[in-house]
Amino acid sequence: MPVKIRLQRHGTKKRPFYHIVAADSRSPRDGKFIEKLGTYNPLSVPATIELDVDKAHEWLDKGAQPTDTAHAILKYKGVLYKKHLQRGVKKGAFTQEKANELFAAWLKTKNAQVEAHVADTVKKEEERRQRIFGTPTVKKQKPAAETTEENA
Repeated sequence: MPVKIRLQRHGTKKRPFYHIVAADSRSPRDGKFIEKLGTYNPLSVPATIELDVDKAHEWLDKGAQPTDTAHAILKYKGVLYKKHLQRGVKKGAFTQEKANELFAAWLKTKNAQVEAHVADTVKKEEERRQRIFGTPTVKKQKPAAETTEENA
């Protein structure tokens, strides 16, 4: 039974939401699947990806073939890098502890890059809003004591 790691489309028209699943390649896109590995929401900025890295790695070790989009997601989340490190452990290039350290360091740098990208996106959006709408002006109100003296 050839297994693929692929996306299953959910959500309404023009509002996609995907489940990342391991499924038999002969089953329909939104049909029967073997195991759900995570979710992918492309509409949020940045896109939200929740993935069980260990389950995905396990399926890749069993021989599951990811589709193009699923491959990009697995690469982004580090599943393919983890598989690469495990191959080095099996060949004796380094120990499991060293592989875990390398993966943790990779995750740390990846998270820092993502946070920097999010901060840059927020900054650019704020600059764009200021160019379009300008800086907000606040009307100065007269103190209550002055207004009563003018009325008297």
